[in-house]
Amino acid sequence: MLLLLHTHTCTHPLDSGEVMLQTNTSKVSRWDQHGREHIVHVTRTGAQRLMSCDTCGWRKKVQFLPWLKAEEHLAEEHQATVDPTAG
Repeated sequence: MLLLLHTHTCTHPLDSGEVMLQTNTSKVSRWDQHGREHIVHVTRTGAQRLMSCDTCGWRKKVQFLPWLKAEEHLAEEHQATVDPTAG
């Protein structure tokens, strides 16, 4: 099961002052075999999605399936596969 937490929504005015962009942030969280938590934040601004890892600083722009790609990063780079919502 995938943990998605909506953590932030805000609106930013553009230079023209007429058009607004909305930013949403969610996160994918997994634990490794040593009990350490690893988090990848997914930030959406308009059609753009940016992933950023709290553990290693990795960042990547993605268009499709950002949460799946975040899970893959956590598993491959940090061996973090334990889902906190699995019970």
